[in-house]
Amino acid sequence: MPLTPLATIMIEPLVRAALLEDLGRAGDLTTDAIVPAGHRATTVLAARQPGVVAGLDLAALAFRLIDPAITVTVERPDGAEVSPGTMIAVAEGPARGLLTAERTALNFLCRLSGVATATAGLVAAVRGHKAQIVCTRKTTPGLRGIEKYAVRAGGGGNHRFGLDDAVLIKDNHVAIAGGIRPAVERARAGVGHMVKIELEVDTLAQLEEALGLGVDAVLLDNMTPDELRQAVAMVGGRAVTEASGRVTPATAPAIAAAGVDLISVGWLTHSAPVLDIGLDFRA
Repeated sequence: MPLTPLATIMIEPLVRAALLEDLGRAGDLTTDAIVPAGHRATTVLAARQPGVVAGLDLAALAFRLIDPAITVTVERPDGAEVSPGTMIAVAEGPARGLLTAERTALNFLCRLSGVATATAGLVAAVRGHKAQIVCTRKTTPGLRGIEKYAVRAGGGGNHRFGLDDAVLIKDNHVAIAGGIRPAVERARAGVGHMVKIELEVDTLAQLEEALGLGVDAVLLDNMTPDELRQAVAMVGGRAVTEASGRVTPATAPAIAAAGVDLISVGWLTHSAPVLDIGLDFRA
């Protein structure tokens, strides 16, 4: 599926806030003191590590918000694979603006490219199986939309964007409700007919009860590959199966081989390392 960029109105508040945080009360003291106002320059954004690009729209917007005269030409778009030395984009224009926006642009680009790269690694690990890699709500506060976009750029999919997307009944909900049945029944009575209901289960016995209640999806939490295979057989296509817990590039193939539909991974958005991307001025 083609990668659809986020609308400018969705990303501008994030980029604007990041720039204001950096500019503080007096602006870029270093650049304004050293660089002549009329000086123009050309800079190259290039990968220093292999990975997958994400976040170019935010980087370009950071430059434009500082100085609309800056132009950014994309060489390798979001979702593209890059190797060390690959030119990702060229930014040209007033040198003051380029220097002032540099860190904010790179913060977004390196962070989101890191998420996309980590996602792509897991997608590659489960290739050949039907399982799709999806993210979770374990995102950086305020950055959920763009981090989930980066997961899509890496070839993954998205789980819930928020608490209002769907019902996900977890162990604490079950404990407070007094059991799986009352939790599911209350959820079904409390939401509209368009809302899906997913239930987290830790054991095959809980799964059997869940299937009897007709839930739409089951979250198979921290099960072994053998337990997952049994769970998939029990479900028999009656619900979407999602595996979570202890997912790494090393463990993902065995999890996917169990036949689950989805593999949800929290660390993609809360702990993925950044992709090292540099901005260098051309002579």
